[in-house]
Amino acid sequence: MRAAVTTGVGAMELAQVVEPGEPGPGEVVVRPQAVGICGSDFHYFLGEIGEQAVYPRIQGHEVGAVVESVGPDCTRGLSPGDSVALHPLSYCGKCYPCRIGRTNVCDNFSLIGIHSDGGFQEQLVMPEELVVATSERRGAVAALAEPLSIAVRAVNRARLSEGEHAVVFGAGPIGQAIGLLAAERGASVLMIDPMESRRAIGETMGAETLGWSDDVIDVAREWSGGEGAEVVFDATGAPDAIRAGFETAVSAGRLVMVGMSHHDVPLRVFGFVDKELDVLGVSCCNGDEFEEAVGFVERNGDRLENLITQEFPLERAPEALQWAMDHPAEAMKVVIGDIN
Repeated sequence: MRAAVTTGVGAMELAQVVEPGEPGPGEVVVRPQAVGICGSDFHYFLGEIGEQAVYPRIQGHEVGAVVESVGPDCTRGLSPGDSVALHPLSYCGKCYPCRIGRTNVCDNFSLIGIHSDGGFQEQLVMPEELVVATSERRGAVAALAEPLSIAVRAVNRARLSEGEHAVVFGAGPIGQAIGLLAAERGASVLMIDPMESRRAIGETMGAETLGWSDDVIDVAREWSGGEGAEVVFDATGAPDAIRAGFETAVSAGRLVMVGMSHHDVPLRVFGFVDKELDVLGVSCCNGDEFEEAVGFVERNGDRLENLITQEFPLERAPEALQWAMDHPAEAMKVVIGDIN
């Protein structure tokens, strides 16, 4: 069968690989329909994630698929032909985070497409507990459940409630999803991004938007009623945006860090003490939050489809990855589709 294989740093090629065969106990064979490209795919491809980057590797962890076959001892009621979304994270069950129920930050986690082969191939074997049935038949839309699950985790960590002001720095796919989820929970949403095209998408999703400027903090605080926003989400990882978010949050508010980067960010230590901010990091989601994300996709599929800006077939996966890295202003969510 065909697969797009990352053979080394900066190198990906279409290759023939061995089919998985029949699933074992508790396993399911799925046929990926569509796989989203994520920033972590860029980092892996470019060799920027250290010892975790082992080559060759089949990347892809945002997967919408169809069940091909179900192994013995499976109990979730899956059947061949079912549409599914894949929760890509496995955990050890033994480390401190696992022992306290926060398996999403397991010290020994395994992610498909990073630690094991992922979705850029025609068939994939998965543990049954990571295969979630969905009524969403569009594979590219079902694949959005994974990035949306990060937004679900972020909103849950934020303890966001009805009537609060949520300022979202960054209008990429996860920022857009946070905005949608926050609005669904009854919050007012202001989305801040320098790119007009991304702000336009945010407006179609129901958010108020704001471009980047020297007075962005003052404008955001005024929008929040003058005191500052109860919850600020950073979905950029950019130092300037993080500093602005820190200043935008009201005293006793919550600053939720979602964006990933390797940057250092100088912040006023006194600000943490003076404002008594809750600063909350967000990683992957737990299993129940992934199912929550699947439900969100089912309710909002038509709107979420607007996040998919480009779609490439499997044989053009190397081109798709490079295009997404080279065109950040045009690429909201690039998807490898038409895999079979």
